Amino acid sequence: MTALTLAKPDDIDRLIPLVTAFQTEEGIAPDESRLREAIKPLLAGSPHGAVYLVGPVRAPIGYAVVCFGWSLEFGGLDGFLDEIYIRPGVRGRGIGTEILGALPKALAGAGLKALHLEVRRDNARARALYEKLRFEPREHNMLMTRRF
Repeated sequence: MTALTLAKPDDIDRLIPLVTAFQTEEGIAPDESRLREAIKPLLAGSPHGAVYLVGPVRAPIGYAVVCFGWSLEFGGLDGFLDEIYIRPGVRGRGIGTEILGALPKALAGAGLKALHLEVRRDNARARALYEKLRFEPREHNMLMTRRF
């Protein structure tokens, strides 16, 4: 089983290169100073989310970020898998499947009622994985965003 460890403040320098790689791969222009400011509270124990390192803490092979909210529809605490990333060189070995299997179990034990994620419509490989792990598309809903 691949280790999944709650990240701490001193993990930020190991985390930033992974987040930058993910965002670059997704076509997002990473801004390191903005990333640091966004990640620091989560590493310090903010109730709004958590960052998990995948693999050895000293040399992680990936990460996952879960942000928390509250949903009347789902009956309480819910989470949004904001980002999940596994280094390209170790993909295809079932690590993502392990992580996406372990996270909901661990979070359900903390009272989470639902875990949501966003996936590009054209990413058939990721969609197939998520559906295999019982994530379901919300046919009548669409994520919409307003930036500030």
